[in-house]
Formats: sequence, structure tokens, C-alpha cells
Amino acid sequence: MTNRTTARASKVISIPHYWDDAKSDLMKRDRVLKKLIPKFGDMQLQGRSDPFKTLARSIVGQQISVKAAETVWQRFLQACPKCTPNLVLGVGKNGLSACGLSMRKVEYILDLADHFKYGRVNAGNWVDMPDEEVIDELTSIRGIGRWTAEMFLIFNLLRPNVLPLDDLGLLKGISVCYFSGEPVSRSDAREVAANWEPWRTVATWYLWRSLDPVPVEY
Repeated sequence: MTNRTTARASKVISIPHYWDDAKSDLMKRDRVLKKLIPKFGDMQLQGRSDPFKTLARSIVGQQISVKAAETVWQRFLQACPKCTPNLVLGVGKNGLSACGLSMRKVEYILDLADHFKYGRVNAGNWVDMPDEEVIDELTSIRGIGRWTAEMFLIFNLLRPNVLPLDDLGLLKGISVCYFSGEPVSRSDAREVAANWEPWRTVATWYLWRSLDPVPVEY
């Protein structure tokens, strides 16, 4: 990947420009969000600027607790302080394994680094690509499924209308806030979220906050 491409990809950062409009619209249309959103004042989604680092962290955190993920991530950053593809590839399997990563996650992160180093993903173009095209490209990388790709759309590209139906936190938030704690299906969640268009990302973020008021890294 060229320096120009990397620089372009790194510009995808900030607070979403649409946030206030989305809050206002959602509070007008949704009785639950009308009460929920004001509880969090000026808090809002904040983007993470580096595509490679965002995806690497997502892989580290897969299928383990937030606390365990943070511990492994800090070890990873000690081994790879700048978290660049070249540095990760240089650390190699043994170095990454020593951070506490499973061998499968080691392979995933090395494959991710390889994709970025040799330009087998178009990271510099993601900002201009439709959501589903970004998801298709990301899920071609080992270890990245749809949920991880959707988290990338939310936290790196700040897309406004992502609905991560595989996210257990979202489903639990809908269950608690809309169904008095009764279990909900993906179909139930999709039906509730139909009223959130085109701000499903924003509604999802507030449903997460209803469960955990403090945003955490994933």
C-alpha cells in the first residue's frame, strides 16, 4: 500500500457529523429512544482512525471477555508498538503467540497484515464504497466475519445505518428496552430497527449504552 493510500485511509476519523440530527429524528419517532438518548447527554460515537489497528484489535477480542482482550491487546502493543503491518509480520508467529494469542488468532493477524502490506485490500477506497462492498472485501480476510466487518463500518468508517444483527449486546438491549427482557429473534430486532432508518448505527449505540454506560474498546 502506498503512503498516499495509507494517509487517505487514516483520515477516516472524528465524531459523526450526523449525530445530532440522528438523535433528534430518533427521539421524534421512537418512544424508547425518546427516553434513553437524553440520559447520555453529549456522549457520542467516536471513530478510530487506523483501519489496520481497528481490525487487529477486533481479532484479538474475538470470543474472549473484554478484560482478557484488553490484557492481550496491551501485550500485543508492547510487541508491536506502532501496530503496522510490517512490524506485525516482523514479530512473526512466535512473538505474537507470546502475547497470549491463540495460534488461530496469530494466523488471522498475520494474514491481515499480509493483506495490508501487499495491497490485497483497498483500504484507501473504503471511505467511498457502499457498506456491503466493504463487508464483502473485509470478509475475504481470514478471521473477519460479518460482525467484525460491521463493527469496522461503525467505529472506523462511521457509517450511520449499520444494524449488526449478530451482536449479542444489541439483541439484549432490544430485549430489555422493547420486550421487557423477553428473548428476541433477529426478525424481532429487524422489525424494531425498521423505525430507526436511516440511523440504525446511532440507535444501536444507545442500546449498547443502555447496558453499559461507558463505551469500551472491542
